[in-house]
Amino acid sequence: MIDALLTEQQQKLKDEVREFVKKVPRQLLLDMDADRVRYPKQYVVDLAEQNLLGLRFPQKYGGRGLKWVDEMAALEEISVLPASFGCLFALVSIVGEALNVFGAEEQKKKYLAPLLKGNKFCAEALTEPRGGSDFFGATTVAKKQGDYYILNGQKRFVVGAEGADIFFVYARTGSGDPRQSISGFIVERDKTVEAKYLYGLLGTRGGGAGRLIFRDTKVPAENLVLGENKGGEVFNQMMIPERMTSAAGSLGGAREALEIAARYSDKRKAFGTTIRNFEAVSFKVADSITKLDAARCLTYGAATAVDKLGSTGYTRRLVSEAKKFATQAAWEVINDAMQIMGGIGYTNVYPIERMLRDCRLTMIWTGTNEIMNLIIQHEYYREALKQRKNVRDVEDDAPESRAEDEKIYE
Repeated sequence: MIDALLTEQQQKLKDEVREFVKKVPRQLLLDMDADRVRYPKQYVVDLAEQNLLGLRFPQKYGGRGLKWVDEMAALEEISVLPASFGCLFALVSIVGEALNVFGAEEQKKKYLAPLLKGNKFCAEALTEPRGGSDFFGATTVAKKQGDYYILNGQKRFVVGAEGADIFFVYARTGSGDPRQSISGFIVERDKTVEAKYLYGLLGTRGGGAGRLIFRDTKVPAENLVLGENKGGEVFNQMMIPERMTSAAGSLGGAREALEIAARYSDKRKAFGTTIRNFEAVSFKVADSITKLDAARCLTYGAATAVDKLGSTGYTRRLVSEAKKFATQAAWEVINDAMQIMGGIGYTNVYPIERMLRDCRLTMIWTGTNEIMNLIIQHEYYREALKQRKNVRDVEDDAPESRAEDEKIYE
């Protein structure tokens, strides 16, 4: 349905990505899910060779200078592949956001351009063993010593820990208010950076997710992004690509799961007719496609708002809504696809079981959906409680609306 709202250029981009996706080797998908391949570097290189990485970033660094809506259209098509493929596509967008928005020109030339060309590989090191949603409780520390910072600490659940050359790392650089004492750094992998543990994941396998340990890692002061103790500002901006890519990355797999189930229900017979003729099946299809179209509209609508307005409280609310709704909708759609297919859907004869395993993580990473609720209600209250001008006071449209002695709040 969303195709009707896309420009001719955006539709061509979707078609271009579809052609790329068709050529990704089936065996690579199977090997990644079986943990035989931990980090598919050639896949990222292939994306770069097709100029599909960092679509939003300026052409002079190797991007295409496109918009968020374009990237959402591309990512929806990438995400018909297993979730790690979409995640590795998105990592360049996420880490690249910090460099593109806040990085110095030399940082962009040194790091952003090689990422977009597939010459370097990146990861974001955010979550710590002692905290997930409590980002500002970070205990990784960077201490200034001359022209360097000395970095010590641990990060976990780092997608790309296995294969990345550079990491965007948040570390504590001050002792005061946690929100005013975090900084963001570009850290190059060396012998002091150890990928200690690669996780055995339920799904979303093959992205090299692991724990990183920094032991007296020397980070040049010039690799500080934006400025000391300004990591909170970077983090707020980074939550847009984190959550927008989570939303769009949920759509493609759910769409394919539903189509597989719909085709199955049109062939599979029971009680003398195809099972699509039973309302228990066909109504699940109706509910699922409605959820998917609603998720698409919210995701692309949020992308349009970010294109126009940038990072604001309003757009953070929309992005959080998109992430929450799209990931939850995808989970429900894939569950219903499996239910439509019955027992065969629970086997590896069809990819539904892998899709279900992959999808479960999307409601946890880049901020749990419960954290999305906190952001949504907080930003909405800020909007709703503002003094409004040039709008009708609907509260006054009740017969006794002016009975002030009846409006008691304490």
